[in-house]
Amino acid sequence: MRPLCLLVVLLALSQALPFEQKGFWDFTLDDSLLLMNDEEASGAGTASGVPDLDSLTPTFSAMCPFGCHCHLRVVQCSDLGLKTVPKELSPDTTLLDLQNNDISELRKDDFKGLQHLYALVLVNNRISKIHEKAFSPLRKLQKLYISKNHLVEIPPNLPSSLVELRIHDNRIRKVPKGVFSGLRNTNCIEMGGNPLENSGFEPGAFDGLKLNYLRISEAKLTGIPKDLPETLNELHLDHNKIQAIELEDLLRYSKLYRLGLGYNQIRMIENGSLSFLPTLRELHLDNNKLSRVPAGLPDLKLLQVVYLHSNNITKVGVNDFCPVGFGVKRAYYNGISLFNPVPYWEAGPPPFRCVTDRLAIQFGNYKK
Repeated sequence: MRPLCLLVVLLALSQALPFEQKGFWDFTLDDSLLLMNDEEASGAGTASGVPDLDSLTPTFSAMCPFGCHCHLRVVQCSDLGLKTVPKELSPDTTLLDLQNNDISELRKDDFKGLQHLYALVLVNNRISKIHEKAFSPLRKLQKLYISKNHLVEIPPNLPSSLVELRIHDNRIRKVPKGVFSGLRNTNCIEMGGNPLENSGFEPGAFDGLKLNYLRISEAKLTGIPKDLPETLNELHLDHNKIQAIELEDLLRYSKLYRLGLGYNQIRMIENGSLSFLPTLRELHLDNNKLSRVPAGLPDLKLLQVVYLHSNNITKVGVNDFCPVGFGVKRAYYNGISLFNPVPYWEAGPPPFRCVTDRLAIQFGNYKK
């Protein structure tokens, strides 16, 4: 196994996210740009336009910090008990892994000269203080993972080049207006596991963001936060204290194709609420307190997967899932999870006439 491949495997095994996302460490080989300079990235000097990775050699072996492992432009300094960011870092460094250490502060010049850094991993440290100019040198930073620390606020002056920010499992209680200003390229924010309440989101907190993915799970939300980015494709608010979905809660999010509301306390979904989600393909409402199948599912022509298990649903109506008439639904269901007090022998086949096959329906053999 090549050293770089081994490094990627070790990094992947050393971290577990609260939400499983396939290909989490794929950024280490994003178009192979981590390992290329500008000339190599453009395909110069190669017949096919694809660089020969075997021909690339380490450029800074003499500058590898003590105890760290360095190969090409990847520096791994995890699990070393470090108190501060190492100083002996090459300006060519592209990926810097500092997870599982004892770093408590990011100082002004900790990343000085690292203008080519693409990914910075600071997961599971003790960081509680970040200098307002700590990230200033990181003009090409796209991935910042600073989860499982002691932060009480979102870091100031985040790099405008940032694409992905993972800041879950900290102590953040407030998202002030303008904190994300300038992040025009960011499409993914993971900020679950913080003690965030609905009142902690100031009006305009997400102004300017064009996110595709947002997760605020394991917080203290009692409702869907207002004024989230309209560009969202995925919204995950699982493991909160949301009790109801009101008509205006989903009005802005017509581009959602995956909505996660599992493990809340939802008793009521107001009629018409789901009609604002015409592109929805996957809906998670499991582990709530619903007493009926939510109204409006038959009108979602692209919906394919619905999780409704572990609720209090006792009956399934003939038109709860499927629209009346053939050819109305553009995509048939391939998964309906209904582990509820619904005896399958009473439901019958008519409610599931727009399901791909009988194996797509999961009743279980319910017994009181």
